[in-house]
Amino acid sequence: MTPDTDRIRAALSRPGPPSSDFDLNPETVLPEGRRLRPAGVLVAITGTDDALSVLLTKRSSALKHHPGQIAFPGGKQDDGDKDVTAAALREAEEEVGLPRTAAEILGTLPAHETVTGFQVTPVIARVTTEFEIRPEPGEVDEVFHVPLAHVLNPDSFRIEGRRWRGQMRSYYTVPYGPYYIWGATARMLRAWTEQMKL
Repeated sequence: MTPDTDRIRAALSRPGPPSSDFDLNPETVLPEGRRLRPAGVLVAITGTDDALSVLLTKRSSALKHHPGQIAFPGGKQDDGDKDVTAAALREAEEEVGLPRTAAEILGTLPAHETVTGFQVTPVIARVTTEFEIRPEPGEVDEVFHVPLAHVLNPDSFRIEGRRWRGQMRSYYTVPYGPYYIWGATARMLRAWTEQMKL
């Protein structure tokens, strides 16, 4: 069953544990005193109350970093951003054409540490009005929607692994149709499923 926005808002108001790209690899030793760069991603909930979805992007295959991967709209916090929420809203407007005024913030998930040195805050928002999706040329190949019920169902997730920097690394995946959602995006979605159960 898909939760309504009131239940989501209540779940996000509760404290929860942070997540990281290393959660399934406890043998990883992270350097002391490492400095993480703040970033925000927008987890935009779209659709009607009886058919809610989450908006995701497929990154351009021409990008230097993470080409072709599935991601939320978002990016690092710039000097002009008030906070990571403002960064997520700005990036969503730039990447997919979502007006900042069309996103009602429901709350945030605990920050997620990535292997690339970012501390990413997932900002959960309800899209309140219809808008024209405009993928940013050169950065976004495709914008698509995945049912909220799918990504908030723990049974949708799998743990897989691959060799990375000479070692086997395990990670979450949450495939949907032709879309292979994995890595940080899948881990943040998994954290959301866990937050809903707290």
